Amino acid sequence: MSNAIVINKKIKEFNRIINVSGDKSISIRWVLFSSLSSGISKAKNLLMSGDVLAALNAIKKLGIKVKVNKNNCIIYGNGVDGYNYKKNIKIDARNSGTLGRLILGFLINTTHPIKLIGDKSLSKRDFKRIADPLSKFGAKFKLKNDKNLPLKVIGSSNLRPINYIENRGSAQCKSSVMLAGMRTNGTTIIKAKKSRNHTELLCKHLGLPVYVKKRKNYDEIKINKIKKIKPLNYNIPTDISSSAFFIVLTVLTDNSELIIKNVNINPSRIGIIKILKKMGVKISFKNKKIYKGEKTADIKIKSPKTLKAINCPSNLNSEAIDEFLVIFLVAAKARGISYFKNLEELDQKESPRLKWGKKILNMMGVKTIKTKNSIRIFGNPNLNINKKIIIKNYLKDHRVFMTSVVAALSFGGHWKIHDKDSINTSFPDFFKIIYDLKR
Repeated sequence: MSNAIVINKKIKEFNRIINVSGDKSISIRWVLFSSLSSGISKAKNLLMSGDVLAALNAIKKLGIKVKVNKNNCIIYGNGVDGYNYKKNIKIDARNSGTLGRLILGFLINTTHPIKLIGDKSLSKRDFKRIADPLSKFGAKFKLKNDKNLPLKVIGSSNLRPINYIENRGSAQCKSSVMLAGMRTNGTTIIKAKKSRNHTELLCKHLGLPVYVKKRKNYDEIKINKIKKIKPLNYNIPTDISSSAFFIVLTVLTDNSELIIKNVNINPSRIGIIKILKKMGVKISFKNKKIYKGEKTADIKIKSPKTLKAINCPSNLNSEAIDEFLVIFLVAAKARGISYFKNLEELDQKESPRLKWGKKILNMMGVKTIKTKNSIRIFGNPNLNINKKIIIKNYLKDHRVFMTSVVAALSFGGHWKIHDKDSINTSFPDFFKIIYDLKR
């Protein structure tokens, strides 16, 4: 059976209300924190993707009992010292940088070496950026080529607090150091460039000894050792990164409207909304709420008559880092030249996404100028594709795949997109919603 999909027809106008899968970042964090809680934690709408299933398998390897029924999950926590560090444990993070990096923070007190592995894509990503600060706590790391997976972590029973400057805007690195600080006597201090703050909000909701002072250009975070984590029942809101594909599909499909229910609109995640509004898209939030510290709302999108080019402010980069590929598609249809800069973090993802963004646009017939960390996109409001395009060999990056699907449905042409199973990493229900919109 072929693992490729062929798309040769544009999507027709639509007006729908949809529900999208649970937030991946929150799902993985719920799994990790619940595994160290003192009691039973329950989640509804947990994202049952490859990344989250890898997180559940990881805590089971560490002796934590888990029960799963569809997208509902129960975790039986054994307390903050409840991991069973047996000999020869191997944890497979599969494609998940979030799991691979965050769990290392909780593992730095392991009494036996633990091996962390991942798939081909994750094994190419930089783990030195997290092994270096975690080693300052007293743990030891052995990495392939001093940078990559597989790695081995050798814990310490005499962990010491650190001062750490996180200047990349990486929520994964920041969060991993925070989790390590919770294992450590004394106060760990992080000076962190602004990035996603799901970990901080979850710690605040749980009443953990994590204290955040917001400065103009960075956050100062102080972390003390945790003694107990209370059980956490969570109805996981919709993932805005998954919603982004349907937001952009609506933007690029004439005379269309869409409402996406109960989306996580955490201010550190809504860069795509701010960028699209600057480009002339009408987007509004309805039924706004605060749930366990996270802001949620229904998102309403209406396709615009025209789109404006954007000189994208780089202070929005961290808020939109997972959405730039589909944002580039909007720029391709905008009137004028759009400019995106300081995007070096894009190449620290599942594939070199800045390179792939350029490649997809060029195959579509869109002119681009790319540097190491920036791209200019020469928009064409009348863009219409009448040729064959093949997408393959992209390290099964789920966002490259879904971006290609949105491009095919929006601009036409005859597309053959390989490795359709890549969506299982973050969004197994992607096609189910696509088919619903096409009805």
